[in-house]
Amino acid sequence: MRLWCCFGVVEEEEEKEEEANIKGESGDMKEGLFSSEAEGTSQEFSFVAMANDRPGTSQMGFSFGENEEEDLLLGLTVARDRGGNGVAGDGCAPWELAIGSSRYYQRYACARGQGVGEVDGLGCDEETSLGLGRGNHDHDFQYKRAKVLSDSQECHYATAMSPGADTSTSPADGDQNISQGSVPSGNDMVFYLSLTPNGGGNGNPMDSNGGGDDDGGGNSTSKIEDVEVRMDLTDDLLHMVLSFLDHINLCRAARVCRQWRAASAHEDFWRFLNFENRNISPIQFADMCRRYPNATEVNLSGAPDINSLVMKAITSLKYIETLIVGEGKLEDGFFHALGDCSMLNSLSVNGATLGNGVQEIAVFHDRLRHLQITKCRVLRISVRCPQLETLSLKRTNMAHALLNCPQLHELDIASCHKLSDAGIRSAATSCPLLASLDMSNCSCVSDETLREIALMCPNLRVLNASYCPNISLESVRLPMLAVLKLCSCEGITSASMAAISHSYMLEVLELDNCSLLTSVSLDLPCLQNIRLVHCRKFVDLNLQSPMLSSITVSNCPALHRINITSSSLQKLMLQKQESLTTLALQCQSLQELDLTECESLTNSICEVFSDSGGCPMLRSLVLDNCESLTAVEFNSSSLVSLSLVGCRAMTTLELKCPYLEQVFLDGCDHLERASFCPVGLRSLNLGICPKLNVLRIEAPHMVVLELKGCGVLSEASINCPRLISLDASFCSQLKDDCLSATTASCPFIESLVLMSCPSIGPDGLFSLRRLSYLILLDLSYTFLMNLQPVFESCLQLKVLKLQACKYLTDSSLEALYKEGALPALRELDLSYGSLCQSAIEELLACCTHLTHVSLNGCVNMHDLNWGYSGGQLFELSSFDGSSAICSLEIIQEQIEQPDRLLQNLNCVGCSNIKKVVIPPRARCLHLLSLNLSLSANLKEVDVACSNLSFLNLSNCYSLEILKLGCPKLTSLFLQSCSVSEEILEAAISNCNMLETLDVRFCPKIYSVNMGKLRVVCPSLKRIFSSLCAS
Repeated sequence: MRLWCCFGVVEEEEEKEEEANIKGESGDMKEGLFSSEAEGTSQEFSFVAMANDRPGTSQMGFSFGENEEEDLLLGLTVARDRGGNGVAGDGCAPWELAIGSSRYYQRYACARGQGVGEVDGLGCDEETSLGLGRGNHDHDFQYKRAKVLSDSQECHYATAMSPGADTSTSPADGDQNISQGSVPSGNDMVFYLSLTPNGGGNGNPMDSNGGGDDDGGGNSTSKIEDVEVRMDLTDDLLHMVLSFLDHINLCRAARVCRQWRAASAHEDFWRFLNFENRNISPIQFADMCRRYPNATEVNLSGAPDINSLVMKAITSLKYIETLIVGEGKLEDGFFHALGDCSMLNSLSVNGATLGNGVQEIAVFHDRLRHLQITKCRVLRISVRCPQLETLSLKRTNMAHALLNCPQLHELDIASCHKLSDAGIRSAATSCPLLASLDMSNCSCVSDETLREIALMCPNLRVLNASYCPNISLESVRLPMLAVLKLCSCEGITSASMAAISHSYMLEVLELDNCSLLTSVSLDLPCLQNIRLVHCRKFVDLNLQSPMLSSITVSNCPALHRINITSSSLQKLMLQKQESLTTLALQCQSLQELDLTECESLTNSICEVFSDSGGCPMLRSLVLDNCESLTAVEFNSSSLVSLSLVGCRAMTTLELKCPYLEQVFLDGCDHLERASFCPVGLRSLNLGICPKLNVLRIEAPHMVVLELKGCGVLSEASINCPRLISLDASFCSQLKDDCLSATTASCPFIESLVLMSCPSIGPDGLFSLRRLSYLILLDLSYTFLMNLQPVFESCLQLKVLKLQACKYLTDSSLEALYKEGALPALRELDLSYGSLCQSAIEELLACCTHLTHVSLNGCVNMHDLNWGYSGGQLFELSSFDGSSAICSLEIIQEQIEQPDRLLQNLNCVGCSNIKKVVIPPRARCLHLLSLNLSLSANLKEVDVACSNLSFLNLSNCYSLEILKLGCPKLTSLFLQSCSVSEEILEAAISNCNMLETLDVRFCPKIYSVNMGKLRVVCPSLKRIFSSLCAS
């Protein structure tokens, strides 16, 4: 079935109305929505151009048609005769907007040398088949309903087909790609949804049967009407949808249809005329003012000829409330004309030249509430606005300012360098209701002015006097002040704190870069925020305020003492206070404290953060790089996170924090004694403390403990009932009694690493029977001679690592392959051991349940040959006439060989191995990886494993024979091998899935012959070879 959504009408009763509309179109369109006339010449404002807003049009989105064809494409028709007389050939107005006009559509088609029905794939025959005659296309869309015609399942945006095209062409040929910005212009294009059936058909979009329509347009219309579903898009609903769009998108929406064009031009959406940085002419702006006389806000900042535009706005827009101008020259008449804007309540002038720059500018307005004149060039400003509430004269180079604003609440005269002390005093004191004053960077202001302001402005709550070097607040009283900013005030000293202490309503205090300030002692009940940054001589800070919630103290190198009392402070950052030695806190709500690089703090600081201190809710404490700490002891029931990174002088650590979840001890190189009893830690790494000697842990939630590298640890008490993983590698002083105690208190251990623990003996290994969940045991680099305790105690063991256990004899592993010990064992590592060839052969032959075997560096291992049935390994190199001859019965005996579960076999660096044979009868059906690299004497490799995918023979310098029967091999590494090209080609010819081949540094394989290898093995994707010129 297909689904059609047409923005048009198909009812026959509307055709007459269309014909009437066509006859009166020239007159109606002349007074269209976006047409206008100014000074006797009709000119056009193009929403289409504003929507496109691309190079070639003006920045603000206006366009005058110069090329008729181009304007038609944009939906904007400029009809004028070529002689310049301003009369179109068809009697239309000289400038006329034609969006969706079939008449201009036909004109465009003729100009392009095509028929009306051939433009953009629109054919007259197709239109007839759709039931839409040419007369229907010009009907006004404003009052039409969208229609859903159901007859398909696949959606397309399409247009009708050209009459000259084959009617069997698929609908995709006429598709219109909406994502690429293709939009039908007006009523001459049909905008619909086409759903193409899976079965195909002849491609006629309107034929539900997939064939042509022989009944003509009327029959097609009747078929559509049968399944028609109406969807009403009311004007109110459309108005609500368009209310979410900005002006650019409104202009784009105006191109959809006439209903949308009318809706997008509603005055509700154009209350704010924003022409900031737009290249708009006075004529165009006058036209916009005529269209939208009820606009309330205008922004002309950055527009050309700003004085003409703003004067037009003042005279044309009687309801204007907000006016923004700037970056140009404003004549005197502008300020005189402001009185005509009776509704104006906000005026902003930024970066403009006022008048001639050397005279007085007077701003008189009875209803103005907000005035901003910033970065303007003017000699003198006089403001008389009885309703004015906020005034900003920031960075204006005036020498005098006369204010008569009895209702003014906010005054900003920051960076007015030419304004004298008397001028500032006069301006501020003339505003009795002043609540906020910004006079930062006014270098002339003095304490006398502040005293006058305090006397005349009793409601002043915000004062910014930063960068005023002449003020010291001597004898200044500002009791109602809430915000005080005194940054970089060279006259502020410790004596100034007496004046500040009288501001009992003070909430925010900023004293950054006050170079002469040495101490601050304040008891203010409402103080919430204080800043002290880069105060070079600052030594002592004493604050008492129950409301204090934020303290910023940074880069005060002389600060020694801090005493803070607050019931609201939750986070305190005191980083890089190198001289801080005394810290007293009574902060009941403090949760986070950072004392990073406070190098002078001593051990007494620990008392502040214990339960008996003044921070009962402290959760996070950072003491990184506090190098004076030697013995740290915390007893806190609230501490959750503790960081002692880089405390290199610390030798003793004792934590009694039952809820402690994180502790960081990186860089604590000299820690000798550590006690964690009790703690809430889930994991702990003490391997970074090489001098740790005594350890005590009581952690009911701990699951991972790492002691790797604690070489002098001799006494350890570990009580962690949920511990799962314990790594005690290189704990050379750890003895059997310690291991026995640990296994008794930690019964759920699954992974135990005792590598390089030579003091562990049979007694300690027998204690492993308590670990019924143990699956991984690492005893590498130990002096064990008997593994019987392991075989008897670790029945569930899956991974056993015995690297470099030099004292294990040939009979040490007999229990594995003779008695069936460790039936769950899957991984066995015997690398660098001293087992003989026969022991290795029997192990590999009998332990078919092993999946991973590592025999790296086993010097006693010789040929690896699984060439006989029964699974026994034989050394063929020593088989000669003098050798014992196996009986014919044994050789011919057929024993059912079980499948080996072996998946990975590593024999790296086995220098004495010469031959490796793994035929299909060895039943290594699961072998995936075989690594024989660095076997210098290996000469022959014959491997036939159906699932082998990785084979590494790199640095097998003696390799001469290579036979492979590995159809799933994907990676083959032959670096520095002596195998010839012919042998290699024969070997890989049966590897149908080989993708990676590495033959670098192979002296008999040349890079110029890599093409032959690809011919032999077409699946190759990557070949690594050396550039050999030979």
